[in-house]
Amino acid sequence: MALFYFLLPVQRCPAIEFLPIRSFVMADLIPPPLPDLFMSIAGKTILITGSSSGIGAQAALQLARAGATLLLVARREDELRQVQRDIATVGGRAFIYPCDLTNAAELDACVTRLLDEHPRIDVLVNNAARSIRRPILEALDRLHDYERTMQINFVAAVNLTLKLIPRFLEQGSGQVVNISTMSTQVPIPLFSAYLASKSALESFSRSLAVELGDRGIAVTTVYFPMVRTEMSGKTAIYKNMRMMNAEQAAGWIVEAVDKRPARVSSPVGALGSVLLSALPGPVIELTRPFFRRMDQKLASKLKKG
Repeated sequence: MALFYFLLPVQRCPAIEFLPIRSFVMADLIPPPLPDLFMSIAGKTILITGSSSGIGAQAALQLARAGATLLLVARREDELRQVQRDIATVGGRAFIYPCDLTNAAELDACVTRLLDEHPRIDVLVNNAARSIRRPILEALDRLHDYERTMQINFVAAVNLTLKLIPRFLEQGSGQVVNISTMSTQVPIPLFSAYLASKSALESFSRSLAVELGDRGIAVTTVYFPMVRTEMSGKTAIYKNMRMMNAEQAAGWIVEAVDKRPARVSSPVGALGSVLLSALPGPVIELTRPFFRRMDQKLASKLKKG
């Protein structure tokens, strides 16, 4: 199983050649899509949370280039306005909605404005998230780590989705794109709070797809590998790890909106999830020493500067 992390597919397709590398992250091998090729996106109104920076901001820009109207939701108004200006520069259109999604009253007010001001909303991208890297033994008295990650990664995403479902049903169509992580597809240590919240969101996504898929509501889960963003940058040990950049990651969201698949994932992640489901004990035993060695190497590189 550990071998999976040293093999990297050239494209997101199972039947391809694999390239041996030192990291499982897709980094330089997958170019961002060309948004002008995605004609199905033109004319859609797309709501993206966590869109003031990083993956969300890049996705908004790419979708705007493809002809979508963007509804940008995040806490930081100044940064939202900058993304709005960037979109205007490329000839796109965006509306901003500053909101703390973990505040139920703010979220309610935000949704009221969104529904009042936009007669049609075609896609919701639940991208806003919080990540915490901490061993479980160091979190024994830190239940709030789990509460905070669940609040934004799961509760806020579900709350927003539930409030938009009536509009989707009224329209006869809609799509929910939930952002998850490759780390739920393979046994990853040290991120128990983050991974628990993302796993919960994935389970909600499956139930939503089963219950409302035949009523025009598509549900897509995007499983990102490690991405170089402000959030991942807070973990110093990852300074020297190869990662996908935000522009490339945003391309996966564009693909999700364009093709409306159930899942956007790397072949490595998809294979890992199959093996973890079929052989959880052996897979966990085999990967445990690999991740310990990987952390030791990253820590050593960090000390050397």
